[in-house]
Amino acid sequence: MSDKPVIDPNPKKLPEIFASLPADTPIVMLNLLRFKDTAVYKDGEADYSGREAYQKYSDVAFGKVRGVGGEMVWKGKALAGVIAPEGEQWDDVLLVRYPSKDAFAAMLADPEYKEATRHRTAALREARLVAMQES
Repeated sequence: MSDKPVIDPNPKKLPEIFASLPADTPIVMLNLLRFKDTAVYKDGEADYSGREAYQKYSDVAFGKVRGVGGEMVWKGKALAGVIAPEGEQWDDVLLVRYPSKDAFAAMLADPEYKEATRHRTAALREARLVAMQES
């Protein structure tokens, strides 16, 4: 295990991950987000917060989610880790439903979406994205 913060998916592992997901069934993505105080891009710090940078990403991303038939299920502020490693704290939690893994993959491949992910990367101190199947 690495101590390096995890923010973006590992592109080398995505094909294996997608292959492991069930086909033709809705997928719900659990997003755990921890924001930077100041957004940091490849060319330096921005004059706005990580939360504001994430909003720039969201302005594009949630249009793309709807475009592939997905929807925001729930969004809220994380309050406390009841069962979690000591000191672990997340800022926001999102649940996003996609009609299938193919719909999610189509969104990831969209050029406008890909461009917007630079704001997500600049915004986050750490993140988790967990694919789930409703039961």
